[in-house]
Amino acid sequence: MEGLSFLQSDDLHRLEELLSSFVEETRVRCAILTDRAGRLLTSAGETRGLDGIAFASLAAADFAASDELAVQLGEREFNSLYHQGEDLSMFLAEVGGQVILAALFDESTTLGMVRLKTRDVAPEFASLLAAAAASGPRAKQVLEGDWAAA
Repeated sequence: MEGLSFLQSDDLHRLEELLSSFVEETRVRCAILTDRAGRLLTSAGETRGLDGIAFASLAAADFAASDELAVQLGEREFNSLYHQGEDLSMFLAEVGGQVILAALFDESTTLGMVRLKTRDVAPEFASLLAAAAASGPRAKQVLEGDWAAA
């Protein structure tokens, strides 16, 4: 899966449905799906006041830094990260090698519940992404030589 440019609107819709179901089942405040390059794919739940684009970029950078820390400790990688705040906590998990699932939660759920449901949903996200990638290059509009004038 080189990049996620193969994702079409129907693929994103399926990702959004799965993410919304994850938010409902876990009772997290919100969940964000981003690629490892830091591009926001989709989000679900209460995201008001959150800059999703900046968050996606920072989450990807957090994962990149943890990859280097893992190497320093003799590990190949860390596949999840947890950050605990006073009122809000964050759990980040790698999905399918190129996607990060970020769950933001408060006292209405537990880290254990988030980790358990993430473990359950990660293969579903990975399967959706693999199916989208396997569908091959989608038809692209061929532009005529004078397309800019039109």
